[in-house]
Amino acid sequence: MATGFHIENFGCRAARADGEALSDRLLDAGHCVHQPSEADVVVVNTCSVTAEADRAARAYIRRAHRKNPAAKIVVTGCYAQRAPGELATLAGVAAVIGNSHKGLAPEIILDLTRGTSQHPADNLIQIQPAHKPERANSEQLATPQVSQVVVWADDRFAHSFLEESQVVPGAQTRPNLKIQEGCGNRCTFCVIPQTRGGSKSVLATAILKQVEGFIAAGGNELVLSGINLGRWGRDAAALSENTAASLPRNLAALVRHIFNETALPRLRLSSIEPMDWNAELIGLMAEYGGTRLARHAHLPLQSGSDAVLRRMHRRYRPWHYVEKIEALRRAAGPELTLGADVMVGFPGETDAEFEETRALIAALPFGYLHLFPFSPRPGTPGWAMYAEQPVPAAVVDQRMKVLRSLIAAKSKTHRSRFAGQKLEAITLHTPPEMASRGCTTALTENFLPVEIAGRLSANRMVRVRIAELDPELTLLATVDLSDSAEAVRVHSSAGNMPVAV
Repeated sequence: MATGFHIENFGCRAARADGEALSDRLLDAGHCVHQPSEADVVVVNTCSVTAEADRAARAYIRRAHRKNPAAKIVVTGCYAQRAPGELATLAGVAAVIGNSHKGLAPEIILDLTRGTSQHPADNLIQIQPAHKPERANSEQLATPQVSQVVVWADDRFAHSFLEESQVVPGAQTRPNLKIQEGCGNRCTFCVIPQTRGGSKSVLATAILKQVEGFIAAGGNELVLSGINLGRWGRDAAALSENTAASLPRNLAALVRHIFNETALPRLRLSSIEPMDWNAELIGLMAEYGGTRLARHAHLPLQSGSDAVLRRMHRRYRPWHYVEKIEALRRAAGPELTLGADVMVGFPGETDAEFEETRALIAALPFGYLHLFPFSPRPGTPGWAMYAEQPVPAAVVDQRMKVLRSLIAAKSKTHRSRFAGQKLEAITLHTPPEMASRGCTTALTENFLPVEIAGRLSANRMVRVRIAELDPELTLLATVDLSDSAEAVRVHSSAGNMPVAV
């Protein structure tokens, strides 16, 4: 009998890719997706980058158990790796699978539904927190029942890659292809090396096979993702395969290899560390940007203060960051949409250091920011630094407010400049409310949200004419039918659905 399962994903693109791969494997085994209230198995794919991420995962587990007490809850992901024993005490949890064993997750889950165990959990090295679990005052963990919960987590990460089924355009029009796992950096605030291990790369031959399969399935835009994407190809496993002169040895060479060997219409790169944007990779933006390579670059900043970056153990200085931004802008032009991660309230951050960050952000042409308050993570140097020099919560809140206001203005300025222009876009799965208004949601090649007047199916490459920016900073557009070839292509894609022009 088929098992009904539900997977709830938390965290980054790479984590979502893990969840999608796990779902595909369970579907291939003949099981089916259900709502969490009706599922036999609820898989919670966690994040642990902040204390808030931990709390969100715990809250979801409690809610899932309350609504569906019969379901077996399986917890995986970064929180499951960092504190498996803590999660094993939660009511309803039947198994905890850390990132070290997520490659075995499909088989473990299937064994769980059959009441068997073909993968004995003996001799696993339990990774336990060296402190009491963080929780809000209102939170209460269930009476520990760890002996009844199978926990899979160790520090070897021998089974950390979850083999992906063929990536196709489906629920995700623009799916993630995760080609790299783990991180070898040692930023003082980051728990990722503990929760995902060192950097590992998917082999180039496997990546090319995935890209070719994606194209064959009608895919138009593919997103390359990873935990530290810019380090692809630099670990021993990848280098051993890449002894052949014809195979790429770094990310830039891989991108060129994809363009040379396949007919992929558009490739998008997810977050890449500033110093991994080398001349070769930036050169590809100049060569292919706006055609086959999306003019979109996300470079984690974290802080604009030299002193704070040094305390963070980041591998660049503010002037290095500015140099990379300027080089990317020269390569891709002003249509490039730039994004960054910025952390507020790192231990010891002074008013002057924050002002350096604010001033740098104000001076650079960002289209968006991901803003985060600092969150001390157990087992990192930042945990002890926070104990010694915490920034008061009220100060952090005020600084967050300043940066939110700043980036809102910058985002509006960036998007407004495209009014009256034509941009390439890909249609997405349109929410029912928007569809009821006869509109289609889309994303431009340079990563701007668009609402198209007219109904189009998902996964269509169209050229749009931008009319204006709405109060929610979404670009309102119509399909551009200025040349006959485009008109035929769009009307053919839309079938019998009307297209407003």
